[in-house]
Amino acid sequence: MSTDSQLVTAIKADLIWLLTAWRKLLFSVESHSHPARNRWQPETIRDRLAFWAWSGLGAVLIAAAYPFAVAGFWARYVTRRLNRIATGLGLVAIVAVVAVVWGTLTVIAWGQLPASGFAAVLTASVVATISTALAWGTTRAGGRRLTLVAAYPFAVAAIFLPPVTAALFSPTLGEVILPRSTSLAAWLLDNVLAVGNLNTVIRQQFNLSGAAFVGMWAGLAVPIGWMLGLLVTFANAVRPRADGDRR
Repeated sequence: MSTDSQLVTAIKADLIWLLTAWRKLLFSVESHSHPARNRWQPETIRDRLAFWAWSGLGAVLIAAAYPFAVAGFWARYVTRRLNRIATGLGLVAIVAVVAVVWGTLTVIAWGQLPASGFAAVLTASVVATISTALAWGTTRAGGRRLTLVAAYPFAVAAIFLPPVTAALFSPTLGEVILPRSTSLAAWLLDNVLAVGNLNTVIRQQFNLSGAAFVGMWAGLAVPIGWMLGLLVTFANAVRPRADGDRR
């Protein structure tokens, strides 16, 4: 019960903060005629209508946006834990751990899988190791901005590219991953990229087969990574962390 009560209290505090910030966009604190204060009483009917219309619009927008803040809280929690682990281990250790894990799987694949399966595991291990190293390096080198622009996409690539790369060599993985990738590509072309007949141009210029699957997921890693980074940024704006680290 105490946990539920704390959760409700935290949600109420978030919503009040967001609504107050929204009101301040139009009713500035410095303005004597329109101060955004909890006990502020509009002096005229026009002021009252403007204030409550603006507040009502803000309430609707906040109700629609707050679930994204919740998703950002979760993404921030996960990235914070991963960041602590990465910081404690360092670049060499992180790369070594990933290399050892995938190297072990590669050694097992040498004796257990056919040549195509071994090539799949080996290629996936290289992709995972390089993407992990780039994610770590960009996080440490550039602060919040470079973390958003580069580190999140590299981290997503480290997760997505190994199984997709392996699917090109493994019939078992290929039967699962590649058809779903094709369906996702068709949906994106018919819905997201339909503006200006961009989908027609892409279909004429590119054929989704072979290494094109890796290129597709490498491209998707960028917007997905940016989306995760923006969710974390939004969560930091709604509920800043006590230590001031907003990554």
